[in-house]
Amino acid sequence: MAAGEEKVRPGPIGWLRYSVGGRLPEELAPWVLKDATSRAWRWRLAARNLVYLVPLTSVWLLLPGPLGLRLSLSLMAMLVGVFYSQAYGDESVELRVAKHGYEYGQARAIRRERENAAGAEDWETYKAIYRS
Repeated sequence: MAAGEEKVRPGPIGWLRYSVGGRLPEELAPWVLKDATSRAWRWRLAARNLVYLVPLTSVWLLLPGPLGLRLSLSLMAMLVGVFYSQAYGDESVELRVAKHGYEYGQARAIRRERENAAGAEDWETYKAIYRS
């Protein structure tokens, strides 16, 4: 972070709104792009999707019936929800970034560029160690 540059992030209420598909103010658009391109973007996606899943599975725990059945229903719903959120996460993140003013596909391109740079660095290290 450069001198004089302040860290801008949404507050808890703003993050919850963002998690359920809301649009953040324009000054937070760079944070949205960082959120979509960080190394932990998949973990961040899972955290956002838990905003939907935790209340749903908590309600199912309150239903009448054997505790084992309620726990297994909630656990299965959580696993399926996380699986599908990850399976379609790339598209979801791209739409979220586009909603905040960036071009569709920009986050994917940034992640791919970072992965290619890391792969090239790993290849150079491999060649230095094993091919010299």
